[in-house]
Amino acid sequence: MSGESEPRTADARRALEQERADLRAEREKVAATPADSDAEVGDRADAAEERQRADVLRRSDSRIADITTRLTGAADAGPPPADVVGVGSSVTVRHGDGTRETLRVGERAEAPDREPVTADSPLGSALTGHRPGDTVEYDTPEGRESAVVVSLGGA
Repeated sequence: MSGESEPRTADARRALEQERADLRAEREKVAATPADSDAEVGDRADAAEERQRADVLRRSDSRIADITTRLTGAADAGPPPADVVGVGSSVTVRHGDGTRETLRVGERAEAPDREPVTADSPLGSALTGHRPGDTVEYDTPEGRESAVVVSLGGA
């Protein structure tokens, strides 16, 4: 796999499916673009254009394969765990300064109604796999911080 986690939310799955559809359409358009038939064979500009087209096709194919692998893995992964923090979890934490915050752990910032935190961010990574009552530590630009998992499900 590409090292990225599988999507666990419907929004993340839809975003990946849309990205894959867009890439396939772009790839089809690039692949269908004919080479300039008026160009002299061996023309440097023509050769450079062909290399650029081949590079675009190669990158598109690679990303399409990565997305397909992630979507296939997601089908096997199932929903986020209910008893520990994972991708897709809504979690309330109490920070070291006493403030409480409810956030959603996602693959990317996608929940406008909650403070977004990605699973690979310092806080998201620290929270993943923990249960209510657990204390986690994570690095911020201001230094090391701690937070207590208060509850799962936004309660």
